[in-house]
Amino acid sequence: MEHLNGFAPLADRFAGFIIDLWGVVHDGVQPYPGAIACLRELRRRGKKSVLLSNAPRRATVAQAAMREMGITDDLYDGILTSGEATYQLLATRAEPDFAALGRRLFHLGPERDRNIFAGLDYVPVARPSEAEFVLNTGPDEETGLIDLRAYEALLEACRAADLPMICANPDLEVIRDGIATICAGALAQRYEALGGRVRWIGKPDPTIYQPVLAMLGLPPAQILAVGDALRTDIAGAAAAGLASCWVIGGIHNALLGHPAAIEAAARGEGLSPIAAIPALQW
Repeated sequence: MEHLNGFAPLADRFAGFIIDLWGVVHDGVQPYPGAIACLRELRRRGKKSVLLSNAPRRATVAQAAMREMGITDDLYDGILTSGEATYQLLATRAEPDFAALGRRLFHLGPERDRNIFAGLDYVPVARPSEAEFVLNTGPDEETGLIDLRAYEALLEACRAADLPMICANPDLEVIRDGIATICAGALAQRYEALGGRVRWIGKPDPTIYQPVLAMLGLPPAQILAVGDALRTDIAGAAAAGLASCWVIGGIHNALLGHPAAIEAAARGEGLSPIAAIPALQW
């Protein structure tokens, strides 16, 4: 693994890049220093970049939020979110797991994430006992963003109703404006521990990379995946047969400045990113 201060040494080795959003490009509130300039420099050099995020919302919604941060559409070639993939699976019901779902859903998540089923033929219900499945997009501000235990009774109610869970964001946590907050993946992980059935949509599942590879239109050997989470971004790239670059300044920021610890952490997960950088900066 190379330990680099910036992205420039990697840029000329690849023709295309799959770049994570939260923890790499922005922290949910603002872009990371240098990220916009790095994306712009890749465009200037004729490189192709597609954003792949585990965000549990439609791609257009994620884009609108990025525009408000100054991350404009011209900085990348395409975008896919796990929320967009979930919406498409709910809409088509082409996969067996989705074809078997009923129409009554209990939404476990904030109001702002309801766009991933808005306009589809589903009926949201108020209680797990009335539902046929649970759609998990993560914690909400009212119940809390930090303590997983605040959701225990709700998860137990879903389990008592034997609801299959669709998890639209496999991330366990993100850093939002410097504060670690739990994600839908943490709720889904706890639901599995209670004996619940979960269908995970997003990284590290290699199938989420297929539409992104189609957007890039490049051989896998010419593509580098860039992300901050070992469990999802780096493991997902490996599962998809892609080289990866690990951005340390996201959820693993405690490892910054400790190359030996960085390498030990990757080895401990059986992963081999080709490089580690502190942030997406040129």
